[in-house]
Amino acid sequence: MTEYPVILFDGVCNLCTASVQFVLKRDKAGIFRFASLQSTYGEQVRKEYSTTSGLNSFLLKEGDKIYSRSTAALRVAKKLGSAWSLLYIFIIVPPFIRNAVYDWVSANRYRWFGKKEECWVPTPELKKRFLS
Repeated sequence: MTEYPVILFDGVCNLCTASVQFVLKRDKAGIFRFASLQSTYGEQVRKEYSTTSGLNSFLLKEGDKIYSRSTAALRVAKKLGSAWSLLYIFIIVPPFIRNAVYDWVSANRYRWFGKKEECWVPTPELKKRFLS
């Protein structure tokens, strides 16, 4: 079985949930799988890769590699294909600059976009793409 890239996101963050829904809508090939950082799988990955970002990061697990923050987001855009893959050009911007912008948005995401009391639950037809 081919291992799919897995997007790990903050399941109570409205911006993060909207981002997942954005990817789901555009991932016509169905290559991505998803898990909230609060899930058992999310906790397992954070522990296995010793990520210190807690719930403040967007992670992408590809095979045995883990990418975070702006690098993860750009790699997802690249895999979406079409015009979205053009965003990958921003990978040339030094990570300390990209991640400073990412961290600023991350630090303000609840204030700007709100927060749910519990994780978003996908529809039954999308549920097969989510890991628990």
